[in-house]
Amino acid sequence: MISALAWVRKGVAAERPSRHEMTEEEYARLQTEAASEINDAKRELKQTTDTELLNDPALKDFDLEHYDSENSSDEEAQDGPHIFSNIKGLSFYADDEQDPLINNGEEDAELEAEEAEEERVFATDNLLLVAKTEDDISSIDMCVFDPESDSLFVHHDFMLPAFPLQVTWLDYRVGRKAQMEGSGNYVAVATFEPRIEIWDLDTLDAAYPDLVLGTMDKKALRKARGKPHKEFHTDAVMDMSWNKNVRNLLASSSADTTVKLWDLSTAVCVQSYEHHGDKVQAVQWHPSDSSVLLTGGYDKRVSVFDSRAPGAISWWKVDADVESVMWDVHSPNHFYVATDSGLVRYFDVRMGENSAPVFTLVAHDEAVSAMDQHPHMAGMLVTGSSDETVKVWDVRNKPSMVMSRNPDVGSVFSAKFCPDEPMLLAMGGSNGESKIWDMATTMQIRSVFGGAAVASVVVEEKPMVGIQNDEDKDDDPENTHEAVIAEMRGSGAQPNDDDSDSDESMDSD
Repeated sequence: MISALAWVRKGVAAERPSRHEMTEEEYARLQTEAASEINDAKRELKQTTDTELLNDPALKDFDLEHYDSENSSDEEAQDGPHIFSNIKGLSFYADDEQDPLINNGEEDAELEAEEAEEERVFATDNLLLVAKTEDDISSIDMCVFDPESDSLFVHHDFMLPAFPLQVTWLDYRVGRKAQMEGSGNYVAVATFEPRIEIWDLDTLDAAYPDLVLGTMDKKALRKARGKPHKEFHTDAVMDMSWNKNVRNLLASSSADTTVKLWDLSTAVCVQSYEHHGDKVQAVQWHPSDSSVLLTGGYDKRVSVFDSRAPGAISWWKVDADVESVMWDVHSPNHFYVATDSGLVRYFDVRMGENSAPVFTLVAHDEAVSAMDQHPHMAGMLVTGSSDETVKVWDVRNKPSMVMSRNPDVGSVFSAKFCPDEPMLLAMGGSNGESKIWDMATTMQIRSVFGGAAVASVVVEEKPMVGIQNDEDKDDDPENTHEAVIAEMRGSGAQPNDDDSDSDESMDSD
């Protein structure tokens, strides 16, 4: 499944990414982690009786009951230093360069040149970050979209330790390249683990993130699991927001009910807020006021406050658990709130706390699990839902739905406009596919947002472009939006099978 998406700004990625070489410290870290996993496995094994092991159908073929009585003298004899002593004509080379089976000379050089050209990233490339989980293995794919050939392919990827909930692109240098001049190319990843990993997108084959925000102390986490802590998260990190005005600040919200501010230059939590009464699902910095935060949680409340004076908080009550919050970049005194009930509300912060929404969209029959606004065209709003539809809204005057479409990605978990080519919309969902929709070729959108001159020009609508990560679409009910949310809530709730059609409407207050 695709749980989160993020675009990378054009021209920031290194043209030729470097390959990571493991250091002695990383090798030592691998050994330590492996030893820790082995010890954990041994502890689990002690909890399983010998009888249970011997009766396990999967282990019967190994005849474990007579394992110690097997005669392994022949095998032991082969373990000595002369294992190849009876092989005639065996050649040894002091240097791999002299071995013709290893060194193919010009052939190897040509292959390396081809690989280097394939790894090249052009300044004109549109790069999309895709958080993917397949067969309980999670990763981040950096994909390249070529609008000329309408192709989307994976450039490189890296593995994650847990299911990813959110990804955020940032250009603030951290870790090994922290002292280098200029901006970087990084992705912050929030997962079910109580930590945030920040990876360098310009490095291939990296085994570890460049920076980790949060504690790696397992004992401290076990002791404080789920309880608010001043210095680190103790439960899943559900959302993040990078401060583009104060670039070393990253805000995060968590299932531990806290919102935290992280200083990327020191990897330290500089402030922790505990104003919500339940899991905090969403957080976002104000687009122009660099100290103001917008948050929403499972306590069915939304807050706006100055991070420098957290005691003065303005609250708004909504009807259901908050799915996402978003400042209106075209009118920064307003913000959107999407909820689990399928509604989208639009508030004016100047009206004061608990004021009625300016308008309410009855957007979907099920949870609004994705929401984004056009970065340049005021009033163009996109929502996605676990009802498997993506809808485009015109909210400039009297809000109304422009069109509804099923992008065939399953339950829609993420929908993001491209910042450099803003008529491109990326979508991802439960069936493991990410799709890109060129909305500039869709007649309904051209006629509403393009004006008479644009609408009069007839263009051929392009099909959506995507990569299917699995050969077969994943219909596993565990990949539905309700199941993921239920896991975060710690309940055993089952997915909702109600597939009834939606009647879109709008209420003005």
